[in-house]
Amino acid sequence: MIRKAEAKDHAQLVALYKAVACVPDGIARTPDEVTDDYVTAFMRKAAADGVQFVYEEDGVIGGDIHASRVGVAALSHLLTDLTIAVAPACQGKGVGRALFCALLAEVSEHLPHITRVELFARESNVKARALYASLGFVEEGRLRGRVRNSRGDIEDDALMGWIRPATP
Repeated sequence: MIRKAEAKDHAQLVALYKAVACVPDGIARTPDEVTDDYVTAFMRKAAADGVQFVYEEDGVIGGDIHASRVGVAALSHLLTDLTIAVAPACQGKGVGRALFCALLAEVSEHLPHITRVELFARESNVKARALYASLGFVEEGRLRGRVRNSRGDIEDDALMGWIRPATP
């Protein structure tokens, strides 16, 4: 089941992000960088000025997606800092797609002031970039040498953006 995140999800989200951070090149954080403060900060930001959904099955959270605004008037139409984490056991089962669809549906149906959603995906994450493209995200550029992967190599980050489709 996909649902909006709640404060009570905090402990499970810490565990989820730590598990995903253990997967090489899963997210751009190490397990030690996934702290209570990190999770509190993104949950608070998404609750105040963004969107956050979780995937839950039998009371266990197996996925999370969140994005928020940056608090600058000129960028008030933008959701950014998008992060998705899907538990290793839930990967390849459509959970990531379902979380993205929930986020984009929320934007399309309830957030008319949001016209752009953006994310970054490391160059080597071909599977994720293909998913994002299938959802309407377009690669708009590269940030050369931006991220260090699990092997210690530095690679590019692809900037991808989704623009709200025009209504007829």
